[in-house]
Amino acid sequence: MRLMISAGILVAIFLSVTATAARAEQLSLASVNVAEFSAKTSKRVKLLRKNTKLVLKTQILLDRAGFSSGVIDAVNGRNFARALAAFQRESGLTPSGKLDAATWSKLIATSSEPALTEYEITREDARGPFAEAIPEDWQKKAELKRLAYTSPRELLAEKFHMDEELLERLNPEGAFDQPGVRIVVANVFPAPQANGKARAERIQVDKKDWSVRVFDGGGKVIAFYPASIGTDEKAPSGTHKITRIVTNPVYVYNPAFGFAGAEVTKKLRIAPGPNNPVGSVWMNLTLHTYGIHGTAEPHKVGKVHSHGCVRLTNWDARALAAMVKKGTAVEFVE
Repeated sequence: MRLMISAGILVAIFLSVTATAARAEQLSLASVNVAEFSAKTSKRVKLLRKNTKLVLKTQILLDRAGFSSGVIDAVNGRNFARALAAFQRESGLTPSGKLDAATWSKLIATSSEPALTEYEITREDARGPFAEAIPEDWQKKAELKRLAYTSPRELLAEKFHMDEELLERLNPEGAFDQPGVRIVVANVFPAPQANGKARAERIQVDKKDWSVRVFDGGGKVIAFYPASIGTDEKAPSGTHKITRIVTNPVYVYNPAFGFAGAEVTKKLRIAPGPNNPVGSVWMNLTLHTYGIHGTAEPHKVGKVHSHGCVRLTNWDARALAAMVKKGTAVEFVE
């Protein structure tokens, strides 16, 4: 007799197993900080793409080592695999982009600090002023005096390189607008690459890998970032140089750019702020109108094309800006 199982029953079984596994992977300060790699946890990471404590801890360790996976979100996705592969390559390991025992051993040796920590919300965090919303319309953007954060939650998520949803999940009772409240956050104290002491000799933008590698004078990779890059028709080629670095830049939209959905007939001046179209820092290139910059949408970095420039998260752009200077070479490779 053949056992007949309907598609509906199979789906129900899969959802039940996944839900049970997800409940076992509830994220907390204690569970993430004690997470360790093993053959069993390796299988779990493959089964559960989202919200695994081991992925979260690994993302934080990579971030502190200078190998960013972009937004820390506990998701075993493309940016996570790219960062892991870059770390493996620089550690003399096979760049598989998958966590294994050898990679874990190298990674935990980079830092003894806990992955998650508690943070007390300050008056500055909660004070604002915050924008009610950031409009999509370019004309309305230009009317704002500052492209500010829209909430203390958004500010805190960016401060600790985190996805807002993950921040809420770790703090289900969190009052993000209340000074003195203690919340659980990613322990992303500044990496050595972001403190201004490490210097970049050259930058390599990999158009196929959607990434940026930063090299020191000895040819060693001292930082790695996922990046959004333009399509083949719009992305630069060859080698260019950084001509200036601007923090809190004003963005000027030119109708000649022809961005989809931008019904604009004259140049518009967009005020500074973390939600500015080029984020909180701009590194200008010798190629006219092109640069390396931050973004108001960090969760899209490395996942969607830019309009041509190299787009990083705001925190990665700030870290890079601390390492470069006028004249630093930027090479675009296929």
